[in-house]
Amino acid sequence: MRPIHLLVMGLLLMLVTDASAGDRLSVYTVNYPLAYFAERIGGDQVEVVFTAPPDVDPAYWVPDQKTITAYQQADVILLNGANYAKWVGKVSLPRGKMVDTSRKFKDRYIYATDVTTHSHGAEGAHAHEALAFTTWLDLGLAKLQAIATYKAMARKRPVSEMQFKQNFKALAEELENLHEGIKTIVAKDPDRPLLGSHPVYDYLSAGYGMNLISVHWEPNEAPSFSQMNELKQVLEGHKAATMLWEGEPVPESTEQLKSVGAASITFDPCGNRPEYGDFMTVMSRNVEQLKLAYQ
Repeated sequence: MRPIHLLVMGLLLMLVTDASAGDRLSVYTVNYPLAYFAERIGGDQVEVVFTAPPDVDPAYWVPDQKTITAYQQADVILLNGANYAKWVGKVSLPRGKMVDTSRKFKDRYIYATDVTTHSHGAEGAHAHEALAFTTWLDLGLAKLQAIATYKAMARKRPVSEMQFKQNFKALAEELENLHEGIKTIVAKDPDRPLLGSHPVYDYLSAGYGMNLISVHWEPNEAPSFSQMNELKQVLEGHKAATMLWEGEPVPESTEQLKSVGAASITFDPCGNRPEYGDFMTVMSRNVEQLKLAYQ
């Protein structure tokens, strides 16, 4: 009877294991890139929740109490680090569930030389503070954030680690290919002057050795008289022929840039979920756009 008893116990153990593996891991994130990484790595083993509305910058968005409560009940909370999503530091979240995905490269954080407060979008007035936070625009750093995501989910769901690892490897290869693609583009002419419409390209510029200076223009607003004057002053010492935009600029902006000899391309930081495609398709499109700037 003992072998039968052991067989029954083994079957029961398998059922318990399968049941626990069948419960999807709850992963909450503060921005879309981390949500995308978690979705790619976790597959059908995870439920990824990214709560920011589509019409705001998640970096400055503040969730309501109901949403904060949902974060508190998650299995894993993926944070971007670099002072991104400041609301996280003002509420009580379980420390054991929070994962700072950029903690391993804190020594590579970028501090800006100026701080500018302005207002746009539904999130209202905000400041581009000294610590830059769009870390994932250096796709080498994005890969490190994906590694942190993989490790955090594997710790919480070790039974699915092999699946997570396979999925991570596929994601990492795609990120690496894009990373090498940008390096190749910029290496052809690293001194070429470029403009950024907004101070969100710090890690892109530093990661690939780009010669880029940013201003404070919004894609949905025509530049003011003072903004044009400031741009002309920049161009006196920085002869840029291309401006990178977060989104498609209004025609007035492109015309104003043409008048000073500068073209426009869209390089979407993709901090929020895109209307079409996903993080990888947006970044692939960004790489193609960047080729135009270096022709």
